[in-house]
Amino acid sequence: MRIIIWLFLACALVVNAADTTSSPQAASAAPAKKFTFVLVHGAFAGGWEWKKLGEALQRDGHTVYRPTLTGQGDRSHLMSRDVGLNLHIQDIVNFILWEDLHDIVLVGHSYGGMVITGVVDQVPDRIKHVIYVDAGLPEDGECMFKTMGSDQNPPPSPDGFVRFPNMKMDSVPHVVPQSEKTFSQPISLKNQAVAQKLPTTYILMVNKGTDPKQAGFYRSYERAKARGWKTIAMEGDHIVHLTNTNGLVQLLEQAP
Repeated sequence: MRIIIWLFLACALVVNAADTTSSPQAASAAPAKKFTFVLVHGAFAGGWEWKKLGEALQRDGHTVYRPTLTGQGDRSHLMSRDVGLNLHIQDIVNFILWEDLHDIVLVGHSYGGMVITGVVDQVPDRIKHVIYVDAGLPEDGECMFKTMGSDQNPPPSPDGFVRFPNMKMDSVPHVVPQSEKTFSQPISLKNQAVAQKLPTTYILMVNKGTDPKQAGFYRSYERAKARGWKTIAMEGDHIVHLTNTNGLVQLLEQAP
């Protein structure tokens, strides 16, 4: 239950986030290299949550895609308790294949880390660099709950959905409930010998004045370090793409 509450609090920030990003004119000079970014959102959200960051990357000349997972955001009309992690992984794999994308910088935020882990396992040849932004980094056979340190899944919800109190749904865009199966379904990884060798960066968000070990995704951050990946501990909150857009843009552009 502690994990559910943490997810509630983290994602509830989305509704009331105050953007502290500096103006586009204050951002550093655009980088010489241009990349193709595929941005995968976290729980309860949608591609809409990446809009501000995507526009910032596009101003710097990059190509940006921000797909929405089944049942979320603009695809919430497909919401079902049968939607699981495997389907969300297939969402992004199919998106990459149908758009015929290559040399991708694949970015996953929060729950999106579970998704991109499965994507990289299936289509590593399409990926140039992988970036986890305060995100889950699972081992084979783990679900989201397990990845975040829970010994057992919380009791199932009555209707098969996870939501947080006082969810505001009176205007769009807004956060939506998410199938519990996306958090409880174990990931199946078959190609990690190749996938884990891809250039990868892990960014851990650490609230100001707190010990990094208290961060929600510290366990995943430690896993990334153990694999020899580039790791960054960045001061800020979980929804850094909304509250410090330009700061995150600079890290994303420097990673590949």
